[in-house]
Amino acid sequence: MRLALTVLLCFSVMFAACTNQQSASAHAPGYSLRHENVEWVLDSLHDAASKADEDRYFSLFARDGIFLGTDDAERWTVEQFRAYAHPYFSKGQGWAYTVAERFVYFSDDGKTAWFDERLDNAKWGRCRGSGVLVKRGREWKIAQYNLLVPIPNDLLPEVAGRIRESEAKAGK
Repeated sequence: MRLALTVLLCFSVMFAACTNQQSASAHAPGYSLRHENVEWVLDSLHDAASKADEDRYFSLFARDGIFLGTDDAERWTVEQFRAYAHPYFSKGQGWAYTVAERFVYFSDDGKTAWFDERLDNAKWGRCRGSGVLVKRGREWKIAQYNLLVPIPNDLLPEVAGRIRESEAKAGK
């Protein structure tokens, strides 16, 4: 009996230490339940995309939401983006972005949140996502998501020149 109580006590202390450590790292100053809810929506977005879960992915967007992709022509309503993504999702092909860092902010009335996040992707490397969420009833919905590939400043002149060349060839 004494051994069982000792093991239970040790387990309780270890569990409490782990829980406190996780809470301290997960809940920085200013962290709140609304912050946690917004984080959940964004984490769910990335999770659904990685699992090609089309219904769950698009349920996280506001009906009038906008997705801005990495190409200049990629400004899509939710319906347009879903039409683009459907052939991939229907074959079980999604996309995986791992969050390296995220910052979330709220309007004074608590009904709007905006964020920026550094992401890692196997194909594109370091990316950035940013956007806006709105509170609709009791749920947070993504009103705008913007995905981009940051270009280091020293590469920008070359990349910008190549973009101009490509646009000139396309007659833009």
